[in-house]
Amino acid sequence: MKKTIKNLKTSMRIYATAFAAIAMIALFSSCNPDDDDPTNPDDNEKGTYVVASQGQFSNTTTNALLTATSLDSGTIGMENGLVNDGATQWVFYKDKYLYALSYNQGNAGLTRSFIMDSDYNLKARSGEYAVRRFTTYGIYDDYVMTFSTGDGPTEWADENGYIPQSFLVSKLDVYAETYTTNNTLEENYLSENFLGNGEYVTLAGIQERDGKLFTAAVPMGLSQYGVKDSDGQWILPGNEDLVTTEPGGSGSGSYDVDELQWTQYPNECWIAIFDDENLSGKKLIKTDKISYACGRRKSQYYQMTWAADNGDIYVFSPSYAKSMKDVRQQTTLPAGVMRIKNGTESFDESYYVDFESLSGGLSFLRTWHVGDDKFLRLMYDRPITPANDMVADKLAIFDAGEGILTNVTGLPSADVLSGFGNAPYSEDGKVYMAVTTTNSYPAVYAIDINTGVAEKGLTVEATQISGVGRLLPLN
Repeated sequence: MKKTIKNLKTSMRIYATAFAAIAMIALFSSCNPDDDDPTNPDDNEKGTYVVASQGQFSNTTTNALLTATSLDSGTIGMENGLVNDGATQWVFYKDKYLYALSYNQGNAGLTRSFIMDSDYNLKARSGEYAVRRFTTYGIYDDYVMTFSTGDGPTEWADENGYIPQSFLVSKLDVYAETYTTNNTLEENYLSENFLGNGEYVTLAGIQERDGKLFTAAVPMGLSQYGVKDSDGQWILPGNEDLVTTEPGGSGSGSYDVDELQWTQYPNECWIAIFDDENLSGKKLIKTDKISYACGRRKSQYYQMTWAADNGDIYVFSPSYAKSMKDVRQQTTLPAGVMRIKNGTESFDESYYVDFESLSGGLSFLRTWHVGDDKFLRLMYDRPITPANDMVADKLAIFDAGEGILTNVTGLPSADVLSGFGNAPYSEDGKVYMAVTTTNSYPAVYAIDINTGVAEKGLTVEATQISGVGRLLPLN
């Protein structure tokens, strides 16, 4: 296969510009290294930085994992890459393991993991698993985990045959290289009436602190089961017409009869705190200063709950509920930030940032912690409203301690910029983000987290870069 890639490299260059314009359209809609990091030997040219890339060769798409000695400069091609099936999300676990998570709409997606051996060669591990459909993912303890919400046990169906909603959990044990799913007959996985208001929830993101699992509980409205529960007691007065009378919609917005789609409580943010990966010992905390804490694109719910280096957890709300069509389900709260101080399990009411006042009314699709108490934002180009078709095409650095927003400069101009990677990599005061343009090969840009200044780094002779990070050799 490597010979095939090398032979097709010339033709890829011809097609690269055309395909680059297309490659990252979906993304627009849309880690720190170990202390004992070894220095690469002088004779090692493979490097420990890993770049997940995709190339279009005429009518053929090839996915390859590439290595580089630096993300700050240079050019690499795909001819020496480890060919793989690609992934929706690339998850680097403690710079030792790389997981390829594949989303396959309503079906299970294949997942496998990779390591770097002592000779600096990337290798696929033997285990390959059909992971459940997921809407969010993250790392907790020894696990890479995925969550979604779906039908629970048929044994719990009501007299109408309506089934309550449950959390569907996939657990990939990194060290044991095993895959398990949860038993929805265990009541701790029940998503129905999760907040005590009759609505079911989905979970967004995973943040571990002090052995606990923090995640945003995003209210989704009333399922068929919830609508009929206790003769409709959970339907707020005046909202009866929100209950569907026939099926409709499409994709992630599809619905059946007898549903009340989307929450009736858009001016609340809930965080669930669990004792372990089995979602036991549930504790709920709530604030009414921000709306629910997730970014959303179709069925994916992006993490907005992140810990700073000092252990403070910052909870970000883009106020996505402003996009709801019915005014009763729209939030009146601006995009904002709250905090859960280190050592506590409650919202710090003394801390609140009105993010829209910093950004001129703009919100964001995604957020990542990038070092200290700083966070990278993938920003929308216009305010969130039901009528606006927002495009996430800007980056900014948010200093949570100072409450300062700094727009990233030095990126390609808007007329050629076509997209960003799915997740950045942070190291030594810089955050590295993949950038795709219409007029050149994709490149990794190094952004100073203190100044927001970006500089072009590693160029990849490919169509797109879908992931970037680092793997240290396993001895």
